[in-house]
Amino acid sequence: MKRKYGSEKEKRRNARRSRVAWRLSRSPHARLVVFRSAKHTYAQLVDATTGRTIGSVSTRSRKVMGEVTSTGNTEAACLVGKAIAELAKEKKIDRVVFHRNGFLYHGRVKALAEAAREAGLRF
Repeated sequence: MKRKYGSEKEKRRNARRSRVAWRLSRSPHARLVVFRSAKHTYAQLVDATTGRTIGSVSTRSRKVMGEVTSTGNTEAACLVGKAIAELAKEKKIDRVVFHRNGFLYHGRVKALAEAAREAGLRF
């Protein structure tokens, strides 16, 4: 049975999400999964073989929360990107696949990705 969607916007996001997800499922590298809500930005590293979360960082984390005044902007997303790259280095991960989770590569998602690249992650 098909799932009903609340709005056309949600329907389009889920279509993008499924298109991206099946391509990423074949990659042997860990995934950097991004989720953004109205107030916060979340990022997590997921192991490709087991599907388990290796580590996560968000604007709600103590590491990031102390450095920002507002959590729903691109500056906070940059800090999340840097923090997730540091976490990946601790776990000895240097190459990941970027999973934008159906969100357009623009704004906070783009800021997070560019900050993670500058901090040393390759994708």
